[in-house]
Amino acid sequence: MNNEGILPNKNRFINRYQLSKLHTFESVARHLSFALAAEELCISPSAVSHQINKLEEELNFKLFKRFHRRITLTHDGKNLFAIVKKSLNILNQEILEIKNKGVTGALTIYSCPSFTREFLIPKLSQFINYYPHITLNIISGNNDIDFSQYPIDLAIYYDSLHHDELSCEHLISETIIPVCTPNYAHQHNLYNNTENLKNCVLLHYNQNKFLDFSFDEWQTWANHFSLSFDFNKMQNMLFDHSDHSVAAAINSAGVAIGRKQIIAEYIDSGQLVEPFSDMEAPCAKRYYICKSQEKYNPKMDIFIQWLKSYVLYA
Repeated sequence: MNNEGILPNKNRFINRYQLSKLHTFESVARHLSFALAAEELCISPSAVSHQINKLEEELNFKLFKRFHRRITLTHDGKNLFAIVKKSLNILNQEILEIKNKGVTGALTIYSCPSFTREFLIPKLSQFINYYPHITLNIISGNNDIDFSQYPIDLAIYYDSLHHDELSCEHLISETIIPVCTPNYAHQHNLYNNTENLKNCVLLHYNQNKFLDFSFDEWQTWANHFSLSFDFNKMQNMLFDHSDHSVAAAINSAGVAIGRKQIIAEYIDSGQLVEPFSDMEAPCAKRYYICKSQEKYNPKMDIFIQWLKSYVLYA
């Protein structure tokens, strides 16, 4: 050992202790939250922080940038996260193939439109390749489904409520951010200038089927950063589907509140930008999947396991 009591070849191989820490790292990187990772892993936030600190020490590079109320991945952290996700994906799929050979039949999924479009549809070919004998029926909508009245096997919701009569599993936490096209941001001098939002068209998503013209997500974002806007005196445009408000932003109709997980592809491609740096607000709503406690078939577990491995680790 050296003077610090650490083996000289500590960085040469990944051992079982580091595998445990990598599991913790994956959860923190996916949530970008020590608290949410701790909740998922059933350990304390301080234990999560300790494991990450030890892993950074052993790897000899930083994984996260730590700010007052949030964390982000470093460049090295992003690279490691991509590798860990890919490895977990391969491992999970091999396990699923071994466990679920011979399962056949139809499975009906009810999913909110944004999740269907951005998460499910891009990955469906992979599910078909792995499970060619399972027929998926996918229905989209924003309403709560009565499992006793409709032939639905699984439902994917986006809200802050869980359903007592159903068995529910958390899928994805979200943060919300204002987004627009680069041209719109330049034309309205938006970069790091929130006051100029008053001169913009604000694009709103409102799940309420009666279209009561509330400004829920914009208000949540403004409140988090102690910003004061009288939305009733501003230019507004309302949509009953969140992907429609994002599509309007992509077409330079205004500034939308985007869900970071859902719109990541548009930001990475440059179609949308975040004009206000470091201004992501946590969202009480989250994506989760529900199934009836009274009816069960193994195809449900197959789909849920695939969803977690292929959609969340993609």
